[in-house]
Amino acid sequence: MYKKHRILCIIPARGDSMGIPRKNIKIFCGKPLIAYTIEQAKRSKYIDRVIVSTDDLEISEISLRYGAEIPFTRPAELSGDNISTIDVLLHAIEWVEKKEQYMFDILTLLHVTAPLRKVEDIDNCIELLVRRKGDSIFSVTEAQRNPYFNMVEVTKTGAVKLVKKGNFPSRQTAPKVYEINACVYVWWKNTLKEKRSIFSDKSQIYIMPKERSIDIDDYIDFKIAEMLMNQDVDGKSVPGNSN
Repeated sequence: MYKKHRILCIIPARGDSMGIPRKNIKIFCGKPLIAYTIEQAKRSKYIDRVIVSTDDLEISEISLRYGAEIPFTRPAELSGDNISTIDVLLHAIEWVEKKEQYMFDILTLLHVTAPLRKVEDIDNCIELLVRRKGDSIFSVTEAQRNPYFNMVEVTKTGAVKLVKKGNFPSRQTAPKVYEINACVYVWWKNTLKEKRSIFSDKSQIYIMPKERSIDIDDYIDFKIAEMLMNQDVDGKSVPGNSN
């Protein structure tokens, strides 16, 4: 709870995955990948409940072992490749409100694929949501490519042009842009139910460094994340290694 606002965390984790088979429970630096996200959520100063939304028995068993709740099994119609995460969250909200009469104010979404986030990143996003009185907060990192400088698209006629109009001599002089890093999303529950999106006129960002922003999508991402997790810098564990 933060400033009297009750906070629910949802961790989506379906059984199938496109890039890496059984990715959500693949062993990562000695533990199932999902364990890191559950442990981070449990260590948050503010999160009141941690629920894993899954359709998979093995994921359920592992999630329970690391301290998450599994109050429901995600229905098959919400477990396909083309299902939006927002629909998964709305299903979870409806379930706890109707089946348990559990009322809360803030929803936090944590993806399993971002194990290098810090607990502080989660808590900072929650604090920002309340302090800035926005609709939502989501984490980003500075983009490696800039649409005003070195990102192009092919038009219907076959011509190539910059994604964004601009005339800048270097990436550093172009407007700063950010990538959504899939680490932390925080909404007011009622705003999410109304907007059904991470974006609104009052959405705001929380900037994270590149080394904590790896979103594991394929084997290359997995190996990079393992390297960063195991790396020791100046005698200290790298960010995220205190999970």
